[in-house]
Amino acid sequence: MKVAVAGCCHGALDKLYETLELLQRRHNVWPDVLLCCGDFQAVRNEADLRCMAVPAKYRHMQTFYRYYSGEKKAPVLTIFIGGNHEASNHLQELPYGGWVAPNIYYLGYAGVVRFRGVRIGGISGIFKSHDYRKGHFECPPYNQQTIRSAYHVRNIEVFKLKQLKCPMDIFMSHDWPRSIYHYGNKQQLLQMKSFFRQEVESNTLGSPAASELLQHLKPTYWFSAHLHVKFAAFMQHQTTSKEELPKATKFLALDKCLPHRDFLQIVDIEHDPNASDSLEYDAEWIAVLKATNCLINVTPSSWNMPENNGLHAKWDYSVTEEAIKEVLEELNHNLKIPSNFTLTAACYDPSKPQKHREAVHTINPQTTEFCAHFGLTDINGRIQQAKEEGSVRGEYEEEEEEGMDSPGSAEEPSEYNTDNSGLSSINPDEIMLDEEGGDEDLSTCSVDPSPDHPPDFSASFSDIRIMPDSMAVSSDDAMDSNNEDLERSGASKQAEEKSLNERSLKRVGCNENGNSGMKKIKRRNQAIYAAEDEDKTE
Repeated sequence: MKVAVAGCCHGALDKLYETLELLQRRHNVWPDVLLCCGDFQAVRNEADLRCMAVPAKYRHMQTFYRYYSGEKKAPVLTIFIGGNHEASNHLQELPYGGWVAPNIYYLGYAGVVRFRGVRIGGISGIFKSHDYRKGHFECPPYNQQTIRSAYHVRNIEVFKLKQLKCPMDIFMSHDWPRSIYHYGNKQQLLQMKSFFRQEVESNTLGSPAASELLQHLKPTYWFSAHLHVKFAAFMQHQTTSKEELPKATKFLALDKCLPHRDFLQIVDIEHDPNASDSLEYDAEWIAVLKATNCLINVTPSSWNMPENNGLHAKWDYSVTEEAIKEVLEELNHNLKIPSNFTLTAACYDPSKPQKHREAVHTINPQTTEFCAHFGLTDINGRIQQAKEEGSVRGEYEEEEEEGMDSPGSAEEPSEYNTDNSGLSSINPDEIMLDEEGGDEDLSTCSVDPSPDHPPDFSASFSDIRIMPDSMAVSSDDAMDSNNEDLERSGASKQAEEKSLNERSLKRVGCNENGNSGMKKIKRRNQAIYAAEDEDKTE
């Protein structure tokens, strides 16, 4: 089947689908599914905008709300993970995944689904070591800290994914697995993004948690975004026994959704022709969720997952064939994910803007139904309960020193001693945030909605790569070669583009004049910011 993969969407959903339509007109190709690797920005209204960790002048309504309201419907099944610029309050409603609009599915904090027999997994957010061992305790209204920590990857999600044993076809992460750049054309990467050199040479670029998952899951394909550059790599995994067959992962990172950027890729992936055309639950993943339900933590206390170190009675939460069969029996062998999308917030109305609309902590009926069906803890329900008991107030508190009543441990050192989000150097394409005091007053920031009828940018969004059969990556390509197959577009692309009536988009991160009291976006070509604290590059 044909899989379309997109990098950072940044809310440009109309433009993304228009690009797919352009692809169909030019090449008679239409994907069976679209995968988006984060920064999706499922913004429903003005309150959602204020829950997105970007400066106010970059909070644009974009067009997702039209799909949420039902005015439009996604023309292709769309599956996405969260990044570090999201409407966190919206995505938080669906910790186990769910529909954010008809035909648009969010994988949750971490998740695995199946489509036409292809197993698709992903983990949302970016890595920050200081939040990695905390629970999911954040909820609206966010403060200047929790609006960021809400999208930081947690160890429990990594732990769950590491319990999986069945082969993974596709996996998505927003930030790159650390060290993956050593398996691709590193020289070319540094020519395009020279400011990554220090981290590449010190092997600190990217997420160590994602790297750990890459080593464990060994998926056939791994797709990422975040760093706003196209990069391919081919990683041959080491075998642990003579009986184990060698596995390799084809890695591809893509740019953000802007004209003339490599933000979209079409990949042909083998599928089961007899499998259902519906999006389906993954039985092993459901079984793992059930097995690890006792590890749920909704406090800011730091703790480690169980491991074989003599401190835990149980550390292996992988599931048996019997547990998987039990899940199948619970579902009557019908794995189809129900089309139970529900509106949970008022939708943006261009004729009646509500600039002071406040976000509220919402329990989504999809999550309630999912948890009831499989006997899982509703994380948001637990947070609400904790708030009522006064243990969590939606803000950072002094971390508890005593151990938690859980199979985990709060006394062990962190798995990772350094904090690298995958973008600790100054990236000119990335939105920068200040750590001290934040970028804006969250309660009074302005909202700048997009026009009711945005212009048709499909002509400009023509940077599409089509790779028949499989991604054209080989071990030879991966070792500082020219990687010509990976970067080659259609032969007529440039000629066609010159004939198009192009219209430029306002680029995220472009310089703006004016001297208001607001904190400014830092530019990566300013040497003064080269040594900024890593949180300032989110």
